[in-house]
Amino acid sequence: QVQLVESGGGWVQPGGSLRLSCAASGSIKNIDVMGWYRQAPGKQRRVVAVITSDDSPNYAESVKGRFTISKDNAKNMVYLQMNSLQPEDTAVYSCNAWSPRFVSWGQGTQVTVSS
Repeated sequence: QVQLVESGGGWVQPGGSLRLSCAASGSIKNIDVMGWYRQAPGKQRRVVAVITSDDSPNYAESVKGRFTISKDNAKNMVYLQMNSLQPEDTAVYSCNAWSPRFVSWGQGTQVTVSS
């Protein structure tokens, strides 16, 4: 199992960009799926983007074309580049590691988009 720590959240104006980072305590090279989820106030946590062990990404429809997920196996890092941010992107963003053996979550990082 790996421990996950997110960073990079903050406040940004509509149309702005942020890059979230997720640091894993161990190797992520063979973890089946790494992903980013978000939970807005009063709403359920939803998937934002995932990337498989063979670097195949998938995105929620609401972020396609604006967000990009990537990972660096050598550094045990997962990233989420978020562009053209909108107020509806405001949420706590959490990193997730999924394998048949375990599931790990980070504590989350707050992203606030407002003018």
